[in-house]
Amino acid sequence: MNKLLITCAITLFFSCKNIAQINPEQQAVIDANPIEVPIKNGKARAYFASGCFWCVEAVYESVKGVEESISGYAGGHTKNPTYESNSYSRIKDHAEAVEIIYDPNVVSFETLVDVYFASQNPTQVNGQGPDRGFQYRSIIFYQNDAQKEIIEMKKAALAKKLNAKIAAEVYPFQKFWVGEDYHQNYERLNPNNSYIRNISIPRLQRFQAKMPDIIKENH
Repeated sequence: MNKLLITCAITLFFSCKNIAQINPEQQAVIDANPIEVPIKNGKARAYFASGCFWCVEAVYESVKGVEESISGYAGGHTKNPTYESNSYSRIKDHAEAVEIIYDPNVVSFETLVDVYFASQNPTQVNGQGPDRGFQYRSIIFYQNDAQKEIIEMKKAALAKKLNAKIAAEVYPFQKFWVGEDYHQNYERLNPNNSYIRNISIPRLQRFQAKMPDIIKENH
């Protein structure tokens, strides 16, 4: 009898947990049609989530053809998210993400996806390195069918190469919320921060060693 009660309690716990995390609002984001951001002044935009946005911002800003990388939030349903609200949310919502402003004549979306996978542990679920939690999950956002096809092709090839499941989710892009000012260019402006020294910079260096031909000079 006690064993039965324990089994029922465990089942109920995980059922409630899943209901709390996968809510209708979040499912609507996953099922939505993608929104395509128009090219402006010759520059396109792409969106990625891969752990701490400080790290990802620095990675992409070192790539030739990338004009700017902006830290923020995407992939959820809450309007006007903040770092505090997103970090301590009890439901599945936004991930820390970056907006990449780039010249498509210099670097392609396909290469940006290669950068994405080369700069992370592609099998880690809900986080990168010591940053763990739903807000640190990996997501690649697509704006049209062509981008989705590129992402799925790259993801499948990597899964085959590693013989492992790739953690990155594939979401239709909906909206990017720009993060707080103090998060922008955090690695460059705070080189002596212990997290930057011990986590962010080593991650950047590992990526640059993998794809040296696409790195800007003086990076």
